[in-house]
Amino acid sequence: MNQTEVLMEKVKSGYKVERVEDMNEEYLKALKQTLTIVGDTELLSVPPLLTVYDQAPNLNYKITALAVMQDEIGHAHIAYRLLEDLGENVDELLYDRQPNRWKNPYAFDYKLDNWIELGVFNGFFDRAGYTLLGDAHEHTSYGPWKRALVKVDKEELFHLRNGEIIMRAGMKNPETAKQVQEAVDWMFLMSLEFFGVADGLKSRSAQLDYKLKGRTNDELRQKWLSTAVPFCESIGVKVPAHYDEEQGKYVLDVPFPCKFDPENKKWLFDQPDTWENVIKRFKERGPQNVEFVTRIQKGARELEEMRAEVV
Repeated sequence: MNQTEVLMEKVKSGYKVERVEDMNEEYLKALKQTLTIVGDTELLSVPPLLTVYDQAPNLNYKITALAVMQDEIGHAHIAYRLLEDLGENVDELLYDRQPNRWKNPYAFDYKLDNWIELGVFNGFFDRAGYTLLGDAHEHTSYGPWKRALVKVDKEELFHLRNGEIIMRAGMKNPETAKQVQEAVDWMFLMSLEFFGVADGLKSRSAQLDYKLKGRTNDELRQKWLSTAVPFCESIGVKVPAHYDEEQGKYVLDVPFPCKFDPENKKWLFDQPDTWENVIKRFKERGPQNVEFVTRIQKGARELEEMRAEVV
């Protein structure tokens, strides 16, 4: 067997990779790509939350929102710290990259409109994070990441529970119940997009081959649906999905993927789309992409300008 086959056999039998020296080029590339997506996702979740956290109805909610954001920055730090250990220049990655080159989910390129949207953001998007990172924690062959995810896993669960609390409370008042439904209407399919293209369109996946993750994109989507749909049904929120007894899985009641109207944050269910076009939309980024990344990079650039003036 060649080096690639030997490494694949080892990780499939439970071997944990600890050092760069234990990796081949393909493993290292897949690991770096995965950690970059994770770091960018965690860090760029903060600007949208900041747009409405001050609308919290009481101090306890506000403190919780700030705690969630602090956690997200901590999770990003873990991913970037691991990337640094793998030889990446993290300062360059964070402060010199163009906004459209960041790998955060498309959904994070939008401001939130109200406090209730922050709750649905936690209830849906952090649920996606919990699903993805929980899978990595369970299956990943990269030892340092597996150990770091013990902390991350518990905190992501806290975030999604906070979202559920806000959503459940919002359904008790007609005005806020309307906001919950409106937020769910655009965030539900956005959450499903987190998991990537349909399995049938992927020729092979280094993430699966090297056990950086354990489940396929569609399996992870099903896992998310298996908790999100029952929760929404339990509080009276309508979602475009249901459990199909015959198929033994959750199915969508609308085309997926389908076209999205970014100006009105609305799905066009009468216009089915292709994953090719979805990826194109992702690469074109959303309306606040530049604003949010600039906010992340602003302090470092101002510091550099101050140092240049001193010199």
